[in-house]
Amino acid sequence: MGDPFSNLKNSLKKDFGGLSFSEERKNAVKETIQKKQAHLELHYWKVEILKNIFDLLQHEAKHGYDISTLLLQKNELRFKNNEGQLYILLHLLEHKKLIASEWIEDKKYYSLTTKGKKYVAAYEQSDLKQQASLKHLLEEASL
Repeated sequence: MGDPFSNLKNSLKKDFGGLSFSEERKNAVKETIQKKQAHLELHYWKVEILKNIFDLLQHEAKHGYDISTLLLQKNELRFKNNEGQLYILLHLLEHKKLIASEWIEDKKYYSLTTKGKKYVAAYEQSDLKQQASLKHLLEEASL
C-alpha cells in the first residue's frame, strides 16, 4: 500500500519547493520555539516558586485552586491571570515524581512524594551553597 500522504507531499514540493530560509531566520524560529517550550523544564522555574509549592503541600494535599490562592497570599504573582502556567508546573512536578495527585470528588489534589519531601528537607537544612546545589538538582531532574 502506498504512502497516504503522497499527494500532500507532492503538492507541498510543487508549491513550496523553491522556498528557502536564511540561517538567521531558521535560528530565530528555533529560538522562539525553545522559549515557548522552556516552561516545560524545571530549571525554567525559580527555586523559590518550587519551594513555596512544596511548603504548601508539606502537611496536607491541596487542589490547584487552593495552591493558586495560597501562592497569591504569599505574594507570588507569577500565576496571577495565568493560572494555566501553575497547572503546567504541577504536571511537570508530578511527571518528575516530586508530587503525586489523586482525584477526590471531582477535584485533583496534589501532595508531596517522598522525593519531594527530600527536596524540602535539603532546602530547609542548607546554607546558600547547598541551596545552589538544590537548584542544580532541579536542573538535573528536568532533563
